[in-house]
Parts: sequence; C-alpha cells; structure tokens
Amino acid sequence: MERHQNRYNSILLITLLKYYFLKETRTPRNNVVVHRRRKSKSYRLSYRSGLGAADSRLGWSPALTARRLNTSRKAAGISNIAERVDPGQLALLVKTEWQLSYVTPLHQFRHTQLKSYARQLSAFIAAGKQQGLAVEVEGLQTTFRVSFSLVQGMTQSDEDAESVLVQIHSKRLFARQDEPQKPVWSGWLTCINGNPDYLRALPKDFVCLPLFGCSGADGLSALVKSWFQQSFDCCFGLLEISHTSLQWLMALWTNCHAESGIQHLKMIWTLPAAPPLQVTYTVDPEDAWELWSSVRKGKGGGGGGEEEEEAGENYIDIEEVTSFMQGLKSHFYRHFRLDLSAGSLNQVSTALGSAKYSGRMKISNSRYMITTLTLLTECALLKMPI
Repeated sequence: MERHQNRYNSILLITLLKYYFLKETRTPRNNVVVHRRRKSKSYRLSYRSGLGAADSRLGWSPALTARRLNTSRKAAGISNIAERVDPGQLALLVKTEWQLSYVTPLHQFRHTQLKSYARQLSAFIAAGKQQGLAVEVEGLQTTFRVSFSLVQGMTQSDEDAESVLVQIHSKRLFARQDEPQKPVWSGWLTCINGNPDYLRALPKDFVCLPLFGCSGADGLSALVKSWFQQSFDCCFGLLEISHTSLQWLMALWTNCHAESGIQHLKMIWTLPAAPPLQVTYTVDPEDAWELWSSVRKGKGGGGGGEEEEEAGENYIDIEEVTSFMQGLKSHFYRHFRLDLSAGSLNQVSTALGSAKYSGRMKISNSRYMITTLTLLTECALLKMPI
C-alpha cells in the first residue's frame, strides 16, 4: 500500500511540474514580447553560424565551444591614440567611470545613418516619457536631445568596426533660454582587436560592437538599450569583470610601471565569514614592480635566440599572472595569516585605471587604453550567449 502511495505521489508531482512548465512557456499575448523573441532567435542563428565557421577550423563543435580568455596577450605599450582620436571624445572616455555591458551584433546598423538614429532615439525617449517611464534627471528639464558620433582612430584592425559615441543633452530647469544644453548621459560601443575569425564569419548585415559603456541615469540607460534592442535585433547583458580578468589587468598595468608610474596597486578582496570580511590590500608600487620583474626574469629558462627573447618580452602569459598573484597573496599571508585564495577579488586599481567585478571601469591614462579595451572586448565576446 505504501509503495502505491509513493508511486501516486510521484505521478502527481510530475503532473504538476508539466503543468507549471506548460503554463510558463505558453505563447504570450503581448505582441512586443513575441516580436523580440523572434528577433533574438535570428541573432542566435547568426551568432552560431559565425562561431561554427570559426571553430570548425579549430576542430571544435559550435554547440560545445571551449570559451575562455587567451592564455597569452601582448604587453601594454604606449599608443599614439591621442594623436588619432578627437581630444574632446578622448577626454570623456578617460575621465568617466563606465558601467560595462556586452552587446550582441547589431542587425542592419549603418554608420552612415547616425543622424537619423539620433532623431529616432530622441522620439523614443519622448514616447517613453508619455508612457510614464522613469526618465527624469534631477534638476533638469524633461526635454532631451540625442547625438550620435563616430569615434574615429580607435580601430586596431581591418575587422574592427568604428566606435560610436551616444550622448543625451538637456539643460537646467530654470536655465536662460540661450544657455546651451549639457550632456546628462553618455554611452559608447566599441570593438578593439576583436576575434578576427568570428568577425569575418558574421553575416554582412551584422555589425559587431560588443563592448558597451554607459554613464548617467539608470532610466535613460534602460531606454537607450531598449531602443537598440528594438531597432537592431540585439541583446544587452551585464559584463562582470571576472576574477581572472581583474588579475590580467593588474599584471598589464604593473608591467607599465617603468614607463608610467602606477603610484599604487590596490586590491579589494571579500573573504567568506559571517558577516563577509572585506580586505583592502595596497602594495607599494616599487614592491609590486620588483615582484613583477622577478616573475618576468624567471620566464623562459634560456636556450632561445635574441629574437625569441625579444618576442617573449612583448607578451605576457597566464603563468606569469598566476605567479605574480601568488607572490602577492603569500606576502599578505606572512604578515596577517589570512589566505586570500579563500576569497574573491572584487576590485583592482592603479594610477592607470580601476576595475570592479560588478562591471564598473575607469581608464585613467589614454596611452594604455587600447590594451585595456582589447581585454574587455575579448571578455564581452565570451560573455555573449551562444
């Protein structure tokens, strides 16, 4: 009797689960939602076709792509970006802390239609206000003007698409009539040294600008993303900067100390405790450089020619990053008897920039901006759904 009762309970549970999932997956009545799902499906097909073409040469199955960061990358070098990029645009990119997102490829996006896009987005924001969406900016009028502009001079390869800057302008509530509007929201889309196999394999109707940064009111950010999604068949997602990516940034920035002093190397860790223990670990720049130099000298092991040694100096391997981090954690353990390996790295900063696991990023020195954006572009491409 008990066996029959258990069987009955199992059948009842399965029946309830089936009812729940059928209810959740029932076709929605909202036409807008249906339309967006259809668009996202078209994107997934295009993305898989791109990965399939690229990964077939590597012997990987598109459905089981081994997605991971590169284990070796070029060391940061001083770039002449200040000579190629508009000074006003460069100043905005450098002085601002950005919230990062990844963006799937834009369908039928045209760099020649930026003025039209500005008018369309302005109208979209106005319509959002009429529908009661939260787009208010404290102390400012409720009318907004949108501008789109190219950020020329950022591309590093023939496959990279030109970066795009979006700004929303407004003015103070009681401003004079002749007072100009000022930017209240800024955002940009870029692709720096994107994976060439993937970019070449994308269908011609798609433009890949996978890295998106924004700064301003959350309501405006939501509206801008919504407009892009509806207009270009794309999806946005939060770009968290992983533990490994934060370590890469630390190594890349520390490697620049001889040319541009990093001033400090600061890390914020969270250790498992009740409540969680937050540890701020600041390293003297000379101590950080000495440790990093010892790691770099220990690379290779000799036996190579001068050309091989020179090429090795221009690249950093993940083993060096790991050794550098292990040295920092060992030093901390000797002094405080706390094992940072048990926790998670949440934030890193130097005079060259700062980055947080939450996806907030600030680039403080334009000379090394390309190296930083190359890593973030790679992270954005890897975060996209397949």
